Amino acid sequence: MIAKKILVVDDSALMRRLASDIINSDSRYHVEETAKDGKEALNLLKTKHYDAVVLDVNMPVMGGLELLREMRKQNIQARVLMFSSTTGEGTKETIEALELGAVDFIKKPDELLAVKDMEFKQEFLRLLAVVARASLVGGVGTGKAPLIHRRAAPVPIVRTGIGKPDSPEIVLRKSAGHVAGEKIVAIASSTGGPKALQKVIPYLPANLNAPVLLVQHMPAGFTKSLAERLDQLSKIRVKEAADGDLVEKGLVLIAAGGRHMKVSKSGRKMRVYYTDEPPREGVRPAANYMYEALADSPYAEICCTVLTGMGADGTVGIQELSKTKRTYVIAQDERTSAVYGMPKAIAVAGMVNEIVPLERVAEAITRNVGVM
Repeated sequence: MIAKKILVVDDSALMRRLASDIINSDSRYHVEETAKDGKEALNLLKTKHYDAVVLDVNMPVMGGLELLREMRKQNIQARVLMFSSTTGEGTKETIEALELGAVDFIKKPDELLAVKDMEFKQEFLRLLAVVARASLVGGVGTGKAPLIHRRAAPVPIVRTGIGKPDSPEIVLRKSAGHVAGEKIVAIASSTGGPKALQKVIPYLPANLNAPVLLVQHMPAGFTKSLAERLDQLSKIRVKEAADGDLVEKGLVLIAAGGRHMKVSKSGRKMRVYYTDEPPREGVRPAANYMYEALADSPYAEICCTVLTGMGADGTVGIQELSKTKRTYVIAQDERTSAVYGMPKAIAVAGMVNEIVPLERVAEAITRNVGVM
């Protein structure tokens, strides 16, 4: 097996060595080069190919964000794993890095030598494996960021139900037609999600005739910045959900990182509440919890939307939900997914009504639930 070539970019010589030691400890990878800043890394990326880049955010001369922007400008393609701080501006910078095309990120430990911790090593290598396999479609170096329109454009939906010849057959469910009663939208996304969500949430109309719940796999501290960024770009309101928040039409509530989000009835209203139950599918928040909690809700139909992500979170929850509720399931297609895991899992399970490219997800949601 040929080891995948990795570029490590960090201004700290100690961090470069520690990261390189972790990467080289796994026979699947080899640190081909290191760079002390973005400018040095840019020169390497212009002439050499790497299977993944491990990139620091704050560096002298040229920082990580500036490097990502320059890569996009010069159409230099690369799969990037960010090294991110969890304090101060670190969370906002991480969200921006993901918008610019970084596939995923890992938090730098508060104590530098904690990098040697076995749990950190395992998580680092797990994320590196995901990043090294990610699709480059829509990633860094694939052109300028799309213009964000502030309303959902009525574009036709493309339905595709045929997988690759070596893939399990994907069967689309037939829609049961118009469903009377209130609806709710429940979105699940993971790896590649923050970038994908920029092509979904800002295209939802402010008068969407349904509330929106969103689970994006992220640790604590990052979802607030994600919600604020999406709110700035969108006509529909977006916020990180707090305990007790009302679930309202025209509002997107994003599950707080590190906690499971559920909804329940409080009088005549639906409200958000959190639990600290163990992770499921290795993640918290988990979409499965969100979907299963909706089984006892008063909604007539749940529009389940599954976007890019590793693993299969959401599939079991939607299967359970469909036993007591009418569901309409939209899945992102393989071509536009950074990681075709979660949408593939729900499609192979035979639960999908539509498989659509990312740029048509918002229209599919809007057409299903309508506007006020």
